[in-house]
Amino acid sequence: MKRVLIKPLITEKLTGIQEKQNRYAFEVVRSASKPEIKKAIEELYPEVNVTKVNTMINPGKPKGRNTRRGFIAGRTTATKKAVISVKEGQEIDFFTEI
Repeated sequence: MKRVLIKPLITEKLTGIQEKQNRYAFEVVRSASKPEIKKAIEELYPEVNVTKVNTMINPGKPKGRNTRRGFIAGRTTATKKAVISVKEGQEIDFFTEI
């Protein structure tokens, strides 16, 4: 089985969404589909039932630096985020695993 989830995303904005709307965000592999993401989360957190999965792909940002040999241009890698909704009354606790 391939690894789908990379890491949970914890920011101020996403923490507010978790508390109010019961939605959680994860960074996932770019090739992962919505059913694969749903299955991976339900296997990792058996007490949770996923009701909805939204995904977005963030393109890599251009980066560059000046060296003795001139300007070197490049890009950061593109990432894919998945925002999942769980049933009312269920929650995922990211901080118990630490």
